[in-house]
Amino acid sequence: MNTVIKPVENEIPSPSAAPPPAVADDDPLLNDLVDELFFSLTRSDQRRKGMDYLRGLLSTPGRKSVRNMAAALGGAGTGQSLHHFVCSSTWEWSPVRRALARYTMRESPPQAWVVRPLVIPKVGRHSVGVSRYFSADLGQVVNAQRAVGVWLASDHLSVPVEWRLHLPGRWRGALDCGAPTPAMAQSETLVGCAAEASLAMIESWGLPPRPVILDLDDTDPLPAFRRLYAAGLRPAARIRPELPLRVTDPALIGHRGRTLPAELVMRAGQEMRRPVPDPSDPARRARLVAAVRVTRPSAAPSAPGAAPEEELLLVGIGRGGRPWPQELWLVRPPESHAGPAALWASRLVDRVERSFARFGDPVGMRDYAGRSFNGWHRHITLASVAHTFRALSPVAEARARPTTVPAAT
Repeated sequence: MNTVIKPVENEIPSPSAAPPPAVADDDPLLNDLVDELFFSLTRSDQRRKGMDYLRGLLSTPGRKSVRNMAAALGGAGTGQSLHHFVCSSTWEWSPVRRALARYTMRESPPQAWVVRPLVIPKVGRHSVGVSRYFSADLGQVVNAQRAVGVWLASDHLSVPVEWRLHLPGRWRGALDCGAPTPAMAQSETLVGCAAEASLAMIESWGLPPRPVILDLDDTDPLPAFRRLYAAGLRPAARIRPELPLRVTDPALIGHRGRTLPAELVMRAGQEMRRPVPDPSDPARRARLVAAVRVTRPSAAPSAPGAAPEEELLLVGIGRGGRPWPQELWLVRPPESHAGPAALWASRLVDRVERSFARFGDPVGMRDYAGRSFNGWHRHITLASVAHTFRALSPVAEARARPTTVPAAT
């Protein structure tokens, strides 16, 4: 599950903050990204400020606040220029994200879309969307913004391309820099954000669909799971141990028809475990996997003639000699594909988490300090571009490196 980090109260980084890797003024990868992704920014001054903001995200040590980036970039009026570019400018973030998605698909076609939350702890109450909620991971109440990102994920590259910022009730209808908050944020729950962000990539952007992997932490993913499946997508969802499920599997003698927490269902089915090769293990060691047929318990009795609740497969994953299960997933039948599908989804989620830790956090995805809904979306869009640059840089360097031809003997 995702880790919640503590808020940083001081915007000025410590002098000991390690400087990020340098970016050359004529870096071909960065120039290529800017030319393609900022094509929708029709004004040259906007494209120039976009490049400045990207360089700030890539070159500023520590926290990527406007003040810190202005200090790293230098120049009179830089801070005001950067602030205006993300908060008050007129450019739209959606075309930039769509271009980023198409660029990523060309560089490394995604195997799946991974949908995961981004928790941004805050000290105060004035940042857009901030609220207090109970974090099951921490076992305490957290004051934070919560967003959902959709990542294009493969074994070689993981890039976030679409975002939703969850606005709890008190924020709906609030003014954003004097204007109403955009309609896209007015009615979505966190799980609704996950479904809407994924569906928009097909319906509005025209991207070819991929399997959707939901990793939503404390949130029940089943409403999003159902919406995505109804739209013709292939979802898989990691779930929490306490999620209640109704056992329908006849192999679980004595438990069929009972409603139990997912973890207890899987413990009851541990005799069904079978070894399945783990593709993420370099030694190809097997992991233990079991699949049990379940449905979601209905809140009310079914009406006469109503269709029965559709069956899903609860998949447990673990290793020998360790507590069982270590992970729990819900996938669609058939049963023969359930174990490999859950292992594959788990591997891609792990790659996304490592990519975020290595590239996303260092370029300031959590660091927007303003109060504007539009400003947050523009910042996270530019941080996603910066993440892509960092993630692609080793690939670009390898392509540019001359190939050594062995001497003839």
